[in-house]
Amino acid sequence: MDKWLSLSAAAKVLGVHPSTVRLWSDKGILPVHKTQGGHRRYKQGEISLWAETNQKPHQIEPERMMQEVSKNVRLQISEGHLQAETWYQKLDEDARIQYRLSGRSLFHGLMNYVATNGADAANEAYAIGYEYASRAHRYSLNYVDAVRAFLFFRNTLINSVIKVYQEANVPSGQTAETFGRMYAFTDDILVSLLQTFQTLNSSR
Repeated sequence: MDKWLSLSAAAKVLGVHPSTVRLWSDKGILPVHKTQGGHRRYKQGEISLWAETNQKPHQIEPERMMQEVSKNVRLQISEGHLQAETWYQKLDEDARIQYRLSGRSLFHGLMNYVATNGADAANEAYAIGYEYASRAHRYSLNYVDAVRAFLFFRNTLINSVIKVYQEANVPSGQTAETFGRMYAFTDDILVSLLQTFQTLNSSR
């Protein structure tokens, strides 16, 4: 008799994150059965057969990833998420345009970091952090709002990369390594932002 698997058990069999199995199930990519209570259940035989015939883990090309991530970021911003941010509401139209440019510089810096395996990462992180800090200072945002602005763009960008990796079926080990490096890089940007903001305020 074929064994029934929970969502997390199916994820272990496939070697992916449970959220990836949920996404594939909802899109009709992966065979799934629903219990009367609405829980997802999977037949082990069906999952094994699907893995043999459909699952093709691969390296995602940096250029393709940049295109897909850029599309997802634009979608997030167009849905009004940026307009809902309290720090963004404090800015005039010119300042908002400049902050959207900062979002692009972070996007290109992070994608370049991924594509080049972190070459010249320290200088890149410092430059982006300086840009975010000087922009916040110029538009009279406090350091909390400066950090919130950076985190908005950072989190939108990384969540978009996660979505692209899941849909491309990138192996979970590769995904975890990439995200670890991305968070390390953006943490360095945040440190640069705070150090620069402190320097600019002390020079007033």
